[in-house]
Amino acid sequence: MDEPVQTDVVVIGMGPGGEYVAGALADAGLDVTGVEDRLVGGECPYYGCVPSKMMIRAANLIAETRRVPGIAGTSTVTPDWSPVALRIREEATDYWDDKVAADRFTGKGGHLVRGFGRITAPGEVTADGRVFRARRGIVIGTGTEPAIPPVDGLRATPYWTNRDIVQVERVPRSLVVLGGGVIGAELAQAFARFGTEVTVVEALPRLLPLEEPEAGELIGRVFTAEGVTVRVNSPAERVDHDGARFTVRLGGGALTAERLLVAAGRKTGLAALGVAAIGLDPEASAIPTDEWLRAADGVWAVGDVTGHGAFTHMAMYQAGIAVRDILGAGGEPADYRAVPRVTFTDPEVGSVGKTEEQARAAGLRVRTATTQVPDSARGWIHKAGNDGLIKLVADADRSVLVGATSAGPCGGEVLGALQVAVRAQVPVATLLNMPYAYPTFNLAIKDALHKLDLS
Repeated sequence: MDEPVQTDVVVIGMGPGGEYVAGALADAGLDVTGVEDRLVGGECPYYGCVPSKMMIRAANLIAETRRVPGIAGTSTVTPDWSPVALRIREEATDYWDDKVAADRFTGKGGHLVRGFGRITAPGEVTADGRVFRARRGIVIGTGTEPAIPPVDGLRATPYWTNRDIVQVERVPRSLVVLGGGVIGAELAQAFARFGTEVTVVEALPRLLPLEEPEAGELIGRVFTAEGVTVRVNSPAERVDHDGARFTVRLGGGALTAERLLVAAGRKTGLAALGVAAIGLDPEASAIPTDEWLRAADGVWAVGDVTGHGAFTHMAMYQAGIAVRDILGAGGEPADYRAVPRVTFTDPEVGSVGKTEEQARAAGLRVRTATTQVPDSARGWIHKAGNDGLIKLVADADRSVLVGATSAGPCGGEVLGALQVAVRAQVPVATLLNMPYAYPTFNLAIKDALHKLDLS
């Protein structure tokens, strides 16, 4: 093996967070080596956020066109997947070619290494048959990959994950989705709107099990109304494939479909990454960090691998903090009290901060209130596609919100207001004494606030 390569910082994993860290440190004049064994840019632009939102946007247009009768005239729509597939290839992924992203990094003076990076000693990473010694530190941004549940027979079948389904050039006639979380719910609805017969199988009692129960129940009702079959409390027991169709056996019978999408969560691979060499637990599900994203002496971690939500916006948020810490620039440390998240179903489900269950587990004296969007002025005006709700979670002892969920039309603007309220710990009395933009919908916030019993 050649002599070790000396560098200032090694970034393992060039997804959104890692690419940001590597580029920013290179811009600052450091000698940066980025290590990536897949595509520079990570899951989001090639297999996640960007292509899936193109699918969802197209599917929502179909749904909106079908809502025209009774409100704006008459309409017909014939779904066609081909322009969606072409957009994903040409506009989103460059046919899964990361040259633009790689050139962006090397254009800043960074050194890109293609291969799997493994920490082999403190301050040392081995990749592509070479050893790299980091003078300033190592940054871990390896993200997560699809988790495949231990269902009998599953691994022997040609199932899809999100990395496969975004590449399809025609929609299947039928699809079973294993997992009713964010990825499963979003893709299930999108394909159903393009004509696929879809069944969602969730082992837990409701869809979107990490969100408020009311949100999961809402999406379940919407799916059923749109013709999506929902099977909750239904863990898969066995999966078979006969060369043409899948059979998924559940406790209460069996399902058959042309295709099977596994959307049962994400996992890290810390053991293969070699974290034991820096004193971290290789069997852990995530890398614990302090508020400056420090995981060990001379080691930082950002993004999904830290366990603070598998969101691109969190990876970018953490990356900025890690960069400032590495450069000694100071500023504010990480604060996770008001982490926002959105499930891009229709209606969208946006949440911030703690759920009711999390708030109670934290020992708070919890009060909650819920307003149904169809009962609001906005819901009445919106009419078709007005399903939604606002749920507030308050700490009664401090009279502040610690969490909130907003689902329905124009939920994004409401979520932004609620995020600020949770992060800044704005008193409920102040929130009640505010004029709101877009009052026909935001007044639903006031309605929920009035329902809070903080006595």
